[in-house]
Amino acid sequence: MYKEETLIPKVIAVGMGVLLSGGMVHAQSNVTLYGVVDSGLIYIKSPGEKGTIQANDSGLSPSLFGLTGNEDLGGGLKTVFRLEGGFSATNGGFADSNGNFFGRNAYVGLEGNFGTALVGLQYSPFFLTMYETDPRGAVQFGSAVMPYIDNVYGTGFANSNAVSYTTPKLWGLQGSVMVALGGTAGDFQAGRQYSANLKYDNGTFMIMAGYYDGNNGGNVNTSLPTTVDFIGRIIGASYKIGPVTMKASATNYKVASSAGNLALGLDPHNNYVYAAGLDYQTLPQLDFSTGVYYTKDKNDSNNHSLMAALGASYFLSKRTTLYAQFGFVNNHGTQDLGLSVINNYSNQAGNTYATSVGIRHTF
Repeated sequence: MYKEETLIPKVIAVGMGVLLSGGMVHAQSNVTLYGVVDSGLIYIKSPGEKGTIQANDSGLSPSLFGLTGNEDLGGGLKTVFRLEGGFSATNGGFADSNGNFFGRNAYVGLEGNFGTALVGLQYSPFFLTMYETDPRGAVQFGSAVMPYIDNVYGTGFANSNAVSYTTPKLWGLQGSVMVALGGTAGDFQAGRQYSANLKYDNGTFMIMAGYYDGNNGGNVNTSLPTTVDFIGRIIGASYKIGPVTMKASATNYKVASSAGNLALGLDPHNNYVYAAGLDYQTLPQLDFSTGVYYTKDKNDSNNHSLMAALGASYFLSKRTTLYAQFGFVNNHGTQDLGLSVINNYSNQAGNTYATSVGIRHTF
């Protein structure tokens, strides 16, 4: 869902000097427009149904657009900002966001030797831990994003009213903390969300853990639910051997039996998701990735699912990618895991198979 281009886009910036009355340059700033357009076709075969071919939006990466920039304040201090929205390449509507125009990111902050402090709509440290430890790179098809959305919708991905702090890297260690406020007068707990993570990375071996504690309610105005009442825990690791990167993780989504969750149709559960896989850069222009994801509800062992996916990406240029993916999911009990973010193909017991092909262009 969120490849490196989407979280940290490659910047083609135009520098602009800020001139004051004396003609001296006191600060340096830039603003960059960036985006991703991803579209293709998908073949899907669900239990008891004939196979169908459909147009498929965002098969590999989310289609999005955004503005990012910074101003050099001197002394190693910078102001930073990001405004980012998601859209559907098949119909032009809002997608891959919380439903608002800039529904992926809308923050401003300061960055310096002390670290980075941000205020506004942003990803949680818990979500970013999932992104960095997923063997499939959190793509839109057959990745750790599917069980994430299936458990908590957009909670943790789109945190409104949030304040975060990320430490500088020190001896390979880096950590982040975040608090998001619900905005209800006199009720601090309504819609309140906490999150944190800690990462160690020496370039070859990486281990990362994340935590989330959120309440539902509050005055957050989003069409996609983003304040599901749940506690999340995740730990994952990766190891690089030449062109191969192996990753594994374990994630716990403990969803409460609160009135707000029941109103969203979320039954209380205690799902554990175990993931493993690898990415293999066979050639500079060719990459393969594979991942296996097993979900089990510790409250009821009859509820479990198995999802696996294999993908190949061929880079026509630095900005244009052709891709093909194959995946299947097997659901049991009340598990309704799907294979795709946008259309969430499956949502039923039994075996579902899908093949996705498409093209992605970044700008």
